[in-house]
Amino acid sequence: MTQKTILVDVIPPDISKEEGMQRLDELESLVKTYGGIVVVKVIQKKGIPDYRTYVGSGKIQEVLTDNKTLDKKGKANLLIINNLLKPSQIFNLGEICTKENIEVWDRIDLILKIFDKHAKSVEAKLQIELAAIRHMGPRIYGLGLELTRQGGGIGTRGIGETNIQIMKRHLKRREVKIREKLKHYDLVQANHRKQRRSKDLKTVSLVGYTNAGKSTLLNALTKKGVYVADKLFATLETTVGQLYLPQSEKITLLSDTIGFIQDLPPDLIDAFKSTLGEIIDADLLLHVIDVSDPLFESKILVVEDILSELEISNKPKIYVFNKTDLAKNINKEAILDHYNSFLPVFISSHTKEGLPNLVNQIEKHIMADAINQLI
Repeated sequence: MTQKTILVDVIPPDISKEEGMQRLDELESLVKTYGGIVVVKVIQKKGIPDYRTYVGSGKIQEVLTDNKTLDKKGKANLLIINNLLKPSQIFNLGEICTKENIEVWDRIDLILKIFDKHAKSVEAKLQIELAAIRHMGPRIYGLGLELTRQGGGIGTRGIGETNIQIMKRHLKRREVKIREKLKHYDLVQANHRKQRRSKDLKTVSLVGYTNAGKSTLLNALTKKGVYVADKLFATLETTVGQLYLPQSEKITLLSDTIGFIQDLPPDLIDAFKSTLGEIIDADLLLHVIDVSDPLFESKILVVEDILSELEISNKPKIYVFNKTDLAKNINKEAILDHYNSFLPVFISSHTKEGLPNLVNQIEKHIMADAINQLI
């Protein structure tokens, strides 16, 4: 069944409605990636989100009332809040919306659903399950508190606490098992990287906001044949291809992995640490940027923040401004001036424009790094 979705965001009063709609546009792209459709988008300006339901109770009732007026084909069956909600807020919203047969997710629920849908390897599936357990665990604890408060009698309280404890123990055991299995993949990946270093193979890793064109660039440079789609999070697994450097006649390894997005939860980053190992160990990062996106500057900051969380923000980087074939009236001189320290390069992975220059920049860095190691 197609998920017909209501999107709701609560924004501070000092954020413009235009910026608020841009936030919801990204959430709508996530919904489409998942396979759903959006029927209503709602923004509420509120200094402090509602303690009980995140969205004010009056606004929720207004949304549900409007949904009732739609014909059967247009009625929503899913409500997504564009933020990370507390366990009690999800519980309280669910209590209100379940009467209208509407399920409630927060932004992280949606991202995890997309990841689960796109995951192909056993490792990726385990990483997603781990992230889901870390995300759902506090909710189960919160649910236990709600059952305790609402029970009234000793019997109800006892049953509620017993069931919650059973669920918590089950999740804890499952988390331990998943972490043990992921250690195996960590070792495998670490051994691969060790072997490359022993062969003096330099590694270059693609990073960037999701849907910036990293996989298309990997294919263009290595003919790897990676799956490409105009969707957020089309790539979850790490792919490594060989890049030929013409001047030195050497091979370097080019890797592509998961794209980043704003408000990516720490639990998700932690779960994907083994996948992100390629980025952490790389000799050079290519930060791929969709220059046709009006919000590319803010998305650069999102990626840089995540690289800081991974403690690799100081790693050598080249800013690769991609999709020049789609960009209209871009001020290249201003971009070159502003991001000069990151050796900006303009390319189109689709048309191959600018790729020789990019390869030249990569080779310059690799050769310079090799010389520095000999000194």
